[in-house]
Amino acid sequence: MYVKNMSFDPMATAVDWLDAYRAGDVETILDMFADDAVICCDCGGTKVLMGRKALHAYWVDRLRRDPAFEMDDLQPSSNEIRISCFTGSGLVNAVLTLSGVGQIRKLSCGPSDCGEG
Repeated sequence: MYVKNMSFDPMATAVDWLDAYRAGDVETILDMFADDAVICCDCGGTKVLMGRKALHAYWVDRLRRDPAFEMDDLQPSSNEIRISCFTGSGLVNAVLTLSGVGQIRKLSCGPSDCGEG
């Protein structure tokens, strides 16, 4: 289970998120998100999701139809981490915006041909 710490490594948080995504571990993924987290996804149409129930439904569907494989790139940028990985539909860019305690406050993602996630 993901542990919320006052001190965290943003790069490790991004790698932990991708590891949980690759493992298909919905509960670990959800535990990484803040209570008020938002997902803005441009994969297969634009979606904006809030609330644990909506995030859960998103991840169950996402893991079923578009699992993640290997990481392509990982770049820190202030309180954000930009990560790209190969999925069943190709290269996806994601930006994780993190809280001060290392939780994901916002996930923005989209196919690599959309520019930045």
